[in-house]
Amino acid sequence: MDNTLILKLVLTPVLIGGASLAGRKWGHAVSGWIVAFPLTSGPVVFFIALAHGGNFALNTSLGIMSGGFSLAIFALSYAWVAVKYKWPVAVFVSIGLFLLTTFILKSIFIPLWPLFFSILAVFALTLFLMPKHKAGVTEEVEVPHWDLPARMIITTLFVFLLTELAPLTGARLAGLLSTLPIMTATLTVFAHHQHGHASANEVIRGLVMGLFSFAFFYLALSLLLPINIALAFISAIIASLVVQGIALWLIQNRNNTVSAF
Repeated sequence: MDNTLILKLVLTPVLIGGASLAGRKWGHAVSGWIVAFPLTSGPVVFFIALAHGGNFALNTSLGIMSGGFSLAIFALSYAWVAVKYKWPVAVFVSIGLFLLTTFILKSIFIPLWPLFFSILAVFALTLFLMPKHKAGVTEEVEVPHWDLPARMIITTLFVFLLTELAPLTGARLAGLLSTLPIMTATLTVFAHHQHGHASANEVIRGLVMGLFSFAFFYLALSLLLPINIALAFISAIIASLVVQGIALWLIQNRNNTVSAF
């Protein structure tokens, strides 16, 4: 079993468990914000860089950044389908559209800077086009004891499957597929099932607000990987944390504003 797979099998349940608990304490948008951190795709690039060098890892990094388009399609489609339909339909349509977009992007190459600014514009447009509703309004339900373990097991199994298939797909497609929103889909489905579509959309909104840091993380990697691997990842982490901090402030400010009325 390779180091990347071990890391994913350990990190995935910890992350999904932490995001789930954070959502219960601070709201569903915060759980979406947490899983926007590149904690699954980032290690993939890191181990590829160690094994094959920064220039080779650059292609994977650009592929992952391009996956932001697929993430935006997933987010917007789930948000709108969930308004009228229950979670099985919403997740089937949104994951299907994610995969369709991913396979289209496989053969489309966009240079770094146009790609970066296009991704930022798409994330902003996604937030604007999402269904409008009040934040923080949820129907309280009793959460079964198996809820958290089920989330962790389901997500880890999907990550395991994706990791096993990744070597067969090629570098660019592997990068694109590494953005498959497994953890987000798990959190969103449980929120949708237990609290309704408004709560599911709060998870999605938190994800999209957090994805701005995703763009800055892979911009830093793409610029610096050919120069120095350590410098690239240190710079990417710093950039991601700064942007994520701003996103968290905006989420909390939005929730506080709603609570005041």
